[in-house]
Amino acid sequence: MTEGDGMATVELLFSALPEHVRTARLVAAAVARRAGVDEAVLDELRLAVGEACSRAVGLHISHEVPSPVRVVLIEDEKKFSIEVGDDAPHATHVDSSATPGAPTGFGPVVPAQDDGADGEDDMGLAVISGLVDDVEVTADEHGGLIRMSWPTTAAAVLP
Repeated sequence: MTEGDGMATVELLFSALPEHVRTARLVAAAVARRAGVDEAVLDELRLAVGEACSRAVGLHISHEVPSPVRVVLIEDEKKFSIEVGDDAPHATHVDSSATPGAPTGFGPVVPAQDDGADGEDDMGLAVISGLVDDVEVTADEHGGLIRMSWPTTAAAVLP
């Protein structure tokens, strides 16, 4: 864990194997609890981290990417953020207008459907956006990143 600029950070790297997703979920939930994330949202947090990590693992396996999946847990005074990154190439296009029925809050880059995922990628992102209010997804030919944030109660608990 590093302490820099007032933020505590935990970084987890794991081989792209489905059995490591559970470990990532458990670590994320434990760090989130310590950071002051409300107990009531920890189940949603675990599910969202599981979806994001499973998506990254699947992309690494399907694209035969040898590098590990990255999970970064960032705690600051007002929020707790989780970043799940992959190194798989993403076919992307810039969405110039909102797509009806598409998950919101994903920014202008939307994964394309031509990567052989048969919509599984979009389904995972839809599940994540349903679980997390503050979500940002970026992707390009070098990899993707899902950033999710939750408010903390740590500031309110301190005297």
